[in-house]
Amino acid sequence: MNTLPEASSRWIVLDTETTGTDPRSGDRVIEIGCVEIVERRKTGSNFHTYLNADRDSEEGALNVHGLTREFLADKPRFDEVATKLIEYLDLESGAEVVIHNAAFDVGFLDAEFARLRPGGEPFSESLNVVDSLQVARERHPGQANSLNALCKRYGVDASARTLHGALLDAELLADVYLALTAGQAALSLDLAVESVGERLSAVASRLPRRQISVGADDLAGHRVRVAELSKIVGGASIWEQLQDGQ
Repeated sequence: MNTLPEASSRWIVLDTETTGTDPRSGDRVIEIGCVEIVERRKTGSNFHTYLNADRDSEEGALNVHGLTREFLADKPRFDEVATKLIEYLDLESGAEVVIHNAAFDVGFLDAEFARLRPGGEPFSESLNVVDSLQVARERHPGQANSLNALCKRYGVDASARTLHGALLDAELLADVYLALTAGQAALSLDLAVESVGERLSAVASRLPRRQISVGADDLAGHRVRVAELSKIVGGASIWEQLQDGQ
């Protein structure tokens, strides 16, 4: 799992809502939201689903997201959407999966996939994860770096976030992450321009220098022109001053 953003043209900003805080105790994922960013632009190609976890949410979790068992009763179960999620992530594309406090969501996704393929490789091993919380802590050490705090810091409108929602939070995090990494994008551009300049200089240094020879007639004509200029200015022309200084 990476903690710092790398050079990637495609990011998937992902968030989940769950029935509780511990997948080892049987808590489940009940909502997944993903937002796609390509070349630092949101594409509008999002992934979103609610999930029937066949269990109640803990009181604390329910107060956060408001997703009741009754609301989720007719929603698909995780095994029904797992393939669609993998296809959307398109891991062969080299996409970075951006998650805020990634260990939490990754732990739940690993647990969900482990139920589908017991004993298999953890799902997270196939992901190139960037923890935006860690990135924020490195950019703003000693400051509050929750999603709400970052929205306020970067001027991202979070007024609709009366309750947590996976897709809404992924949308907000996408805007925050673009702002959070804006300086790095500028640095990458500067480095790219510098690299181009170095390559051009290297090419120019290998080009043969053109030698220009001046004939006797050209020199004689130049002397005549310099003398005419001296008469016009009433003294030594700039050409004569330069020659005297050589």
